[in-house]
Amino acid sequence: MIRIDALSVSFDTSSGPHRVLADISLELRDGSFTVVLGPSGCGKTTLLNVLAGFIAPSAGQVSIDGEAITGPGSDRGMVFQDDSLLPWQNVEQNIGFGLTLAGVPKAKREATVEALLELTGLSAYARYPLWKISGGMRQRVGLARALAVDPRFLLLDEPLGALDSSTRLKMQEYLLTLWERYGKGMVMITHDIAEALFMATDLVLMQANPGCIASVRRLDFGARFVAGESSHSIKSDLAFIRLRDEIESRFFADNEILP
Repeated sequence: MIRIDALSVSFDTSSGPHRVLADISLELRDGSFTVVLGPSGCGKTTLLNVLAGFIAPSAGQVSIDGEAITGPGSDRGMVFQDDSLLPWQNVEQNIGFGLTLAGVPKAKREATVEALLELTGLSAYARYPLWKISGGMRQRVGLARALAVDPRFLLLDEPLGALDSSTRLKMQEYLLTLWERYGKGMVMITHDIAEALFMATDLVLMQANPGCIASVRRLDFGARFVAGESSHSIKSDLAFIRLRDEIESRFFADNEILP
């Protein structure tokens, strides 16, 4: 479990310290799909970067099973919106890149990459250069690369934000299927309300100035999808529509979530 205790983050600016996150406390359960939802400027990406170990807290602590996070680690895999793949390497080389850096023996590395190619539906594209595959497939390569080092948690920085609407909807379903099959804890940030509701087991609503948690909700829409219910049925459910409308109606008011 990742535990966040009284986390605050401030950055120095020419006009003095700027407080980005204030007094955030939260527990991220193993195997949960946590989605952090909030308006631009509420500190979602900063929070994710703290979890990844890229940014140190100004106050408070973030820990995994009681051990403080002091930097990046193999227990957390990161997937970025722009996919951050290596354009000179093909699909399978990108997936195995972290294993190569870690000195994993060739036979084990190849077996891991092969299994991930199958899991992500990319086996037929293993030796394709990146320029020959679609945006959705590139994101699957990024997910497979993050999974290759067997992290406990996947940290997803608006991974679907750059995709067209049709591909984005398909990737929402794909991510939920991957979550159910692999059993990893997922932490994803987004500003898309319907996406957050559909995917989250734990929905964290943030507000800005400074960034803090407005509420945390447990949801079952994603679990219903992996259990076999269609996404259309779920998103047509009155409970889904009412919750979406409730959050939307109080979501933006001078860049804040209303109480």
